[in-house]
Amino acid sequence: MQLSLLTNEQIEKIHSSSVRILETLGVIMPHEDVVDLFAEAGASVDREKHLVKIPEKLVHSCLERCGKQFTLYGRDRQKKAEFGYGRRNYQSIGGNPYWIEDDLVRRFSTIEDVRISARLGDALPKLDIVGAMSDANDVPEEYRYLLIAVELLKNTTKPIMFFFNNRETTQYIMKLFEIIAGSKDEVINYPYAYFLFEPISPLRFPVDGVDLLFDACPFNIPVAVAPLALMGATAPGTVIGTIVQQNAEILAGICCVQLIKSGIPICYGGIPHAMDMSTTSMIAAGPEQSLMTVAMTQLGKYYNLPVYVDVGISDSKIQDAQAGMEAGITLACGAMAGADIFGSFGSSGEDQGTSLLMLMIQHELIGFIERMMKGIEISDEKIGIEVIEKARKEGTFLAEDHTLKHFREELWFPELSDKNFWEKWVLAGKKDMRTRSKEKKDNILEKHIPSPLDTETMKEIDALVKDAKKHLMKK
Repeated sequence: MQLSLLTNEQIEKIHSSSVRILETLGVIMPHEDVVDLFAEAGASVDREKHLVKIPEKLVHSCLERCGKQFTLYGRDRQKKAEFGYGRRNYQSIGGNPYWIEDDLVRRFSTIEDVRISARLGDALPKLDIVGAMSDANDVPEEYRYLLIAVELLKNTTKPIMFFFNNRETTQYIMKLFEIIAGSKDEVINYPYAYFLFEPISPLRFPVDGVDLLFDACPFNIPVAVAPLALMGATAPGTVIGTIVQQNAEILAGICCVQLIKSGIPICYGGIPHAMDMSTTSMIAAGPEQSLMTVAMTQLGKYYNLPVYVDVGISDSKIQDAQAGMEAGITLACGAMAGADIFGSFGSSGEDQGTSLLMLMIQHELIGFIERMMKGIEISDEKIGIEVIEKARKEGTFLAEDHTLKHFREELWFPELSDKNFWEKWVLAGKKDMRTRSKEKKDNILEKHIPSPLDTETMKEIDALVKDAKKHLMKK
């Protein structure tokens, strides 16, 4: 099942336009070491303006070097997310400064929210990568992201997602990974997370983000190059203009990564959005974003790269009809286009906060989408002409062995959606999706206990955190 919007000729046009931008306009790269690497590789550089113009030959060379398949592993190595193998992977959001309680009270997120999010994500079978969902505002920023990584690894055995913030903290995070995995080689061979590298639209690169690559790349951490271009604000006010610019930014980011360390696995981050001209906020889900999602997925596949898309989310602040409509349509578009990873689950509204109830509903939606993507198996056995002939006489298929044999593999059995008769729904308390989601979520958090880390490993982690607090707070 494949959804496409662009012809091969149109894809070539977009690619050539993006390359033209890189060759003639260039990108702002305010990092001297990387500018040196570009200059050595044949790019035209203006050191005073931090301007790098990238020739087409270098773009193609760096695309050829990319690792085009990779796997993320959890502490339990049976739990993994595979990129570039035709599998869909689902991920909760890596963090947010705000947390939305079940009663719709919004507050700043905390480190306890990371623990809760990780435990819930660990228990949700369709969630492949567990994100922190919280920025842990109650932890000093100097070592905040180390503690977030610690709590994720303590509370889930799946691959994890969080944000890196500076080189010093990243070095401690790599040491944390070594403690859990046992050695640097094990971290390289069985990565727990990928690095989200975000160019700044239009056509600029953050010095801190580039800097972090020098500590992540030696561990062969996969990199998702994912600028968030806003149509009409930080990108042209047209869908195609935004696509062309974002593609250019991704290609430049890929070059940056490959020049730092050739062969690093790359994920193509097709996550453009549009700005709402009536509110000046980002539109998290809309028809324009769905179009761009499909087009960006086609472009990523044109480069033979796994693709990350930002779908399955909504602009609604609560888990209502709008949330279901927007999340469902955009996720379906991304899945049918052939993307590899779907991120930001648990996000409520345009980056307005994270919600465990929204995550529960999105988890239900994954089941719907996965059944749809399974498609229709066609065989003589499945068609069942003989059973049709028999049932024509008896008037029902209910008692047929053919029905009993196949119905469980053909039907999707939801956990939260209501399919009951009216009377049974009334007797059950007239519960809506939010109520059922809360009950399910509360039950999971009451009962689920993640597999713990062993005592010796925890001692090493505690010592690492103590050392990080001592040294990072001095800076």
